[in-house]
Amino acid sequence: MTPAGGTTVQDLVALAEIELCGELIIAASAAVEERLSQDRIDEVLMAICL
Repeated sequence: MTPAGGTTVQDLVALAEIELCGELIIAASAAVEERLSQDRIDEVLMAICL
């Protein structure tokens, strides 16, 4: 249960992880190659962290 009036730390971490996964899925679906390279994965994740 979430305390009234606030978001738990676990919720914030989960939301951040969901956002990262979503961005990776978007990048993978737009990729021409079969798999994302490690460089492309790093590029996608760094763009979110900035």
